[in-house]
Amino acid sequence: MKKILTLCIIHQDDKVLLGMKKRGFGVGKWNGFGGKVERGESIEEAARREALEEVGVTVHEIKKLGVLDFCWKGKEQDILEVNIFKAADFAGEPKESEEMKPQWFNIKDIPLETMWSDDKYWMALFLKNKKFTGKFIFSEGDTILEYELKEIQ
Repeated sequence: MKKILTLCIIHQDDKVLLGMKKRGFGVGKWNGFGGKVERGESIEEAARREALEEVGVTVHEIKKLGVLDFCWKGKEQDILEVNIFKAADFAGEPKESEEMKPQWFNIKDIPLETMWSDDKYWMALFLKNKKFTGKFIFSEGDTILEYELKEIQ
């Protein structure tokens, strides 16, 4: 079974806005903003809604850069398809929610060691506005067993 999710990272000049996940899946990790696509909602609408809910900003223009499939060993049929968006233009002041605590990071200081382990593989493509697809298979937790990642035109 495949679940469709979104991930939106706000990138302005030499900074990115990330959030520290405070509860649920991925707690204790820095990440972009996103979640499940609701019935009748496009992935773009879901990305915008999640940014508003999680960090209190209204994202204007977004650009889809990546699609990554994630699964865990022994549960390969349960795939999380994550559609990754970049946003530069937004309204509002990022604020903490029950789910996320936002913080701006300089590009050279992105905290990859406290993000999902796959982020270090695709983040450089994202920052260069390159489109990509990939698949990551994890053991229990956040250890990558196998992966494939490719840039697309």
